[in-house]
Amino acid sequence: MATAAVEVPSSNRTLPGSHTLPQVHYPKSAHPSQLDPESVVVEWLSLCNDHLQSDASTFSKIFLTESYWRDLLCLTWDFHTLHGPEKIAALIKTQGKGSRITCLALDRTSDVGRAKFAPIDFGESLQGIQSFLTVETDVGRGRGLVRLVKDTADGGKWKAFTLFTSLQELKGHEELVGERRPTGVDHGSRPGRKNWKERRDAEQNFEDGIEPTVIIVGSGQGGLTAAARLKQLGIVALMVDQNAHIGDNWRNRYHQLVLHDEVWYDNMPYLNFPPNWPIFTPKDKLAEWFELYAKAMELNVWNATTLTDSKWDDKAKRWTVTLERNIDGEKSTRIFHPRHIIQATGASGEAHFPTDIPGLSSFEGLLVHSSQFVGPQPSGAGKKAIIVGSCNSAHDIAQDYLEHGYAVTMVQRSSTLVVTSRSLMDVTMAGLYCEGGPPVDDADLISNSLPSPVLKRFHIDATREITRRDAPLLRGLQAAGFSLDNGPDGAGLWMKYMHRGGGYYIDVGASQLIADGKIRVKQGQEIARVNAHSMTFADGEELDADEIVFATGYQNMRQTARKIFGDRVADALGDVWGYDAEGELRTIWRRSGHEGFWFFGGNLALCRYYSRLLALQIKALEVGLMQYGDA
Repeated sequence: MATAAVEVPSSNRTLPGSHTLPQVHYPKSAHPSQLDPESVVVEWLSLCNDHLQSDASTFSKIFLTESYWRDLLCLTWDFHTLHGPEKIAALIKTQGKGSRITCLALDRTSDVGRAKFAPIDFGESLQGIQSFLTVETDVGRGRGLVRLVKDTADGGKWKAFTLFTSLQELKGHEELVGERRPTGVDHGSRPGRKNWKERRDAEQNFEDGIEPTVIIVGSGQGGLTAAARLKQLGIVALMVDQNAHIGDNWRNRYHQLVLHDEVWYDNMPYLNFPPNWPIFTPKDKLAEWFELYAKAMELNVWNATTLTDSKWDDKAKRWTVTLERNIDGEKSTRIFHPRHIIQATGASGEAHFPTDIPGLSSFEGLLVHSSQFVGPQPSGAGKKAIIVGSCNSAHDIAQDYLEHGYAVTMVQRSSTLVVTSRSLMDVTMAGLYCEGGPPVDDADLISNSLPSPVLKRFHIDATREITRRDAPLLRGLQAAGFSLDNGPDGAGLWMKYMHRGGGYYIDVGASQLIADGKIRVKQGQEIARVNAHSMTFADGEELDADEIVFATGYQNMRQTARKIFGDRVADALGDVWGYDAEGELRTIWRRSGHEGFWFFGGNLALCRYYSRLLALQIKALEVGLMQYGDA
């Protein structure tokens, strides 16, 4: 007898093949005694270094049974989240000669990261010791963070609850910054020498037979941050983009688009936003910043350029790539042989448009996906608009329509997570990404140090507090017929984003318009068909419409790869986004399944942090420190 399928709530849906994170149970720990926290960390580090180089099987002496080590490129050339001392020991034993990490030490360079007593959980009921670390490996240097608690089951010994290690640089191949910055000129007599502008033009146009080692498809935040990191490692890269100008990926989107993240969270590598930058960045201002960034960082970009053909030579370990470039209406073709391609076309891939709805072609008004929507008509009095979807873009577009006089209906087919921008920032980012907060590199270290299962538990508790603060607005939404959820297992916005890349709205005003009945909600009904001037739903209701916008999200990046690079490449790639069995995001920022091919994307903060790790992997391959098949 067949078992009936169990319907998964919308809040808990994941991308196909991805894993649901377990719920962490915090350890029981005695309250810290009046000890010097630095001395405790130094003693623990001494024991840890001994175990790393001698007997990894004894890690239970320094790690709790319920503990996690998150490692990014220090233990292996991959990303890992290891749960418990047995799994930690098992990975280290696979390295043959012992751990690639040769030494963990106290980091005394940062006031933020000094060893101190600190809460381990969101509610601050579990106290422990937290400290920044320095990491030395066989080939590089990194940073780390450890959280120690007293193990009540083992005589009150200090043990690790979480350990985070992340590679920062390769020995002998450090970034060309600070003391290693370029001089900008060769002094002395050199007849016929070129000035900076001439050298820069030649570099940008790849003259004199020079070829890029890396071609980056896309020049949004993913392409720009990856190119900037590669540049500082001496890797020659070329970004190509079909858009006419850098920043058009934001500039060409809907009229009222403003980032929902605050400025302190969105800084780019090497060049922070100036102190007068607005808290919420308008899309056109961000586009102009991208253009400035590319020039200041001397990044090679070919706009109005299409990758028309690509082939991988497995023997030569390189691509043959054909580019068609349009300069002032004149087309030219160039063929390059890069060893790496980075697809940085956006973490969300191609627009998802439900083409199977009957009658789409019969509609006589404007009918577009949100990615093609530029804005309402200047005067919409008497007109009706339907927005299909209920996440960030849908809300922004609905509000824009309303402000232009349209009667607006939002079609919400399942539930949506809603948080106000103020509550989200105050609860989850206060003291970290804020005015007067720590340097962005220190904030990033803290933010990325929590293993995903622990991060999920943190966000379950944080979401309860956000929901409490936003309760009046949420009650108003429910009264208006808007269906709400709190993310996977109640873990909120960030975990919903990581699980499936969407399904939420960071409220900057539209939610109150829904609660007040100014934006109507059609909830829980599928679209039966689209008519010449209306939309009919499964319950039989028909709504008139002059314009319809489908804010229905985007496909997996792998589908974009299939469109650009063909089936042979796409079939070798893994699906992007969603968690693997250990709790690391699948495929993106790490090896993709096809040698010489990388996926890169995410919001500005993710691109800032993971661009370094992607660049280090490519540099390690280029200088022979790593082979593509290495564990």
